[in-house]
Amino acid sequence: MTTDAFLADCRARLAFDLLSNTWNAVVLWALRDGPKRPVELRELIGAISSKVLTETLRRLQSYGLVDRQAHPGAPPRVEYRLTALGRTLLAPIDAVGAWAVEHGDEVMAAQEGECTAGLPPPSA
Repeated sequence: MTTDAFLADCRARLAFDLLSNTWNAVVLWALRDGPKRPVELRELIGAISSKVLTETLRRLQSYGLVDRQAHPGAPPRVEYRLTALGRTLLAPIDAVGAWAVEHGDEVMAAQEGECTAGLPPPSA
C-alpha cells in the first residue's frame, strides 16, 4: 500500500478510528483471557464508569468484535467475549502497548518539555 493510498483508504481510517478511542483497545485487551461480566471488566480496568463501559461494549459489539451472551436465571447474568474478529486485534494492541513501554518515558519527557517551555526559568 502506498502512502497516498494508505491515507485515502477508508478501511485504514476505520482501523485508526477504532483504536483511537481510549476504551476500545482497553476493553478488548481486558477480554483477551475469556468472557467477563461487566462488573468484572470494571474491576479489571478501573477508572471506567458503568455508562462508558456499556457504550464501549455496545460499540464493539456493533463492530463485530465483541459478543454479548445473556444467561437466564435469577438474577440474569450477562457476559462479553471477544469474537474471532476481535481476537485479530490483540496482536496490534499488544504491539502498540510494547511501543508505549519502550518509548513512553520519551513521550512523557517531551510533553513535560512542552509544558515547561512557556514558563520563566526558576529563580536562583
